[in-house]
Amino acid sequence: MRNIFVIALILFVFINQSYSQAYPNKPVKVLLGFSPGSGPDIQAHTVTQQLTILLNQNFLIDNKVGANGTIAARAVAQSNPDGYTLLFSSSGIASTPYIYKNPGFDLLKDLKAVSSAGILDGMLVLVNAKSSIRSVSDLIDLAQKEHVMYGSPGVGNIIHLATEMFNQNAGVTLEHVPYKGTSDVMTGLLSNSIQVMFATPPSVLNLVLDGKVRPIAFTGSKRFAQLPDVPLLKDLVPGFQPIGSWGIFFAPAKTPPEILNKLNLSIKEALKASSVVGVMQRDGYFPDNRSVDEINDFFKSEVLKLKDPIKAAKIEPI
Repeated sequence: MRNIFVIALILFVFINQSYSQAYPNKPVKVLLGFSPGSGPDIQAHTVTQQLTILLNQNFLIDNKVGANGTIAARAVAQSNPDGYTLLFSSSGIASTPYIYKNPGFDLLKDLKAVSSAGILDGMLVLVNAKSSIRSVSDLIDLAQKEHVMYGSPGVGNIIHLATEMFNQNAGVTLEHVPYKGTSDVMTGLLSNSIQVMFATPPSVLNLVLDGKVRPIAFTGSKRFAQLPDVPLLKDLVPGFQPIGSWGIFFAPAKTPPEILNKLNLSIKEALKASSVVGVMQRDGYFPDNRSVDEINDFFKSEVLKLKDPIKAAKIEPI
């Protein structure tokens, strides 16, 4: 009986190793909860294109937009844990446990972080280039006199939270208008339906450089390299703490460790490609070389640290 158990264990290990070595042997679907052209979309496409080359198998992006990325996250959490359905998300999903009463999955139990594609130090605070608002002080002055509206890609996302943190520390009340995605928020800004928006640089940099929108501040800990003349919000609003974002690949929680590790190493390798490095540096991402265990510890800390700021911002679960 003991010999049978040993043989079975050896076969199990051998099959798992063989499976992970063969992985991937068919296209891999990568769900993304954000709109085409958004920062996470650009980052995901950049990395998956290189993964396709490295692993000789297609990594296909599927934009499943809505609910701060929660719809896409739920679909992946409930999918077969075989490594062929992945999630790529920004920090937008980190607020899920505090924003949605019944998201349909447990963010920390049903998903496993695989690898980071980079850390983004901050966001740009933008107004229409034709706006009379030319600085943060102009924005605060206007908000103290009349209604000023801002947009974000939904209730409870990291951009919504960052703007509410600005409200608290600046002593103003910018009124929130939730949109479906970043591109919709930008349409609102360009059409003057809203007066201001916070946005990650990758999704808006071209419009800034084209002179369509005006950056009046950056929420990071240091100035954005592509726009060095844009001041830091923390230097303009006492008490405002730097806030940024990140991009992380996830898999269903029960995905075999061998596959998770292979993906982690492959993503790290993809990030070394000159074409990928160029895009990441342009858009302000810092490289992140954490292992599977390390990136899961980081992700958990990112989720837990949002609890108190969301409560302070009086953002109610929906």
